[in-house]
Amino acid sequence: MRIFVTALLTLALAACGNVPGVPDHTYFRMSKAQVLPVSETPVFNTPIVINLFAADGLYADRALVYALDPSGAELRQYHYQLWTDPPTRALQRRLLIEIRDAGIAPLVTDQLAASQAALRISGSILRFERVPTVDGSFIASVVLRLRADRPDGTPQFDDIYHADVEATDHGLGATVIALSSAVDQIFAEFHGDLLKNEVYEHAR
Repeated sequence: MRIFVTALLTLALAACGNVPGVPDHTYFRMSKAQVLPVSETPVFNTPIVINLFAADGLYADRALVYALDPSGAELRQYHYQLWTDPPTRALQRRLLIEIRDAGIAPLVTDQLAASQAALRISGSILRFERVPTVDGSFIASVVLRLRADRPDGTPQFDDIYHADVEATDHGLGATVIALSSAVDQIFAEFHGDLLKNEVYEHAR
């Protein structure tokens, strides 16, 4: 009996040794932020505060999201492919860098006392995913809601922005680059709208 039990244990351990290991996690960073047109002098007299972006459901997690069909009706998360930071934080930092480097305000920050006058920008992630196309390629689809509130708390404008960028190949790395590019397209459009609205405000 002892020999039989020992043989069973040996077989069990050998079987465990043949089970493939759990895949390693892969972490992705967004590619380097693009440079927006730089203003020679600040357009805004007050500081600009970039708030943490909001997101619901899948988009609030660090896992990359992908669609099962071109319409994006069915979504899933990758189990082992993750962002280094949650998209809500990554997009906040990215917008802060791009707006700060554009030189449109004396100060662009993510922290300022609520009692201090500032233009406050907030965003919501409505779509941020890899989508297959009918021809077998992939696109990065991003939809963001961006809002700017005046120092007195009233909304300056509130709009929804959408950008699709095709990935250069089927790898996830190419999709990450395409997602970064789509976000930058939206931020560039938002930057233009921000300046146009400020000019309009002063013209009234």
